[in-house]
This record gives sequence, structure tokens and C-alpha cells, in this order.
Amino acid sequence: MFRIAVLVWIMLATTLAGIALLVVVTVPELNADATRLIPMACGAAVVLAAPISYIIAWRISAARTA
Repeated sequence: MFRIAVLVWIMLATTLAGIALLVVVTVPELNADATRLIPMACGAAVVLAAPISYIIAWRISAARTA
């Protein structure tokens, strides 16, 4: 299950970091401080993707065995 979680995490972390980047760049209030907020938003997205990918991998493994 760990291999599945890592593969899901790679895709999910990239997607969430891209979404976070777009939010920072497109919201004018956040864009004013983008130099500081972009690394923070992308880092938070990568960390957030870890437990989500574990849950997805667990559900994939459960569906395969059932």
C-alpha cells in the first residue's frame, strides 16, 4: 500500500501545489506578498497531500481485495 500512496502523493502534491500557486497569484490581496506566500502555500499543499494520499491508497487497496 505504501507504493500506491507514494504514487498518489506525487500526483496529488503537484496538483495541490499548482492550485495553491494559482490562488496566490490571482487574488490581488495575496499577490502583493507573493514572494513570501508562494513557498508557504505550496509547502502546505505538499504536506496536506500526504494524509490524503494515504486515505486514497487505503481505499484503492480495499477495493482491490474486495
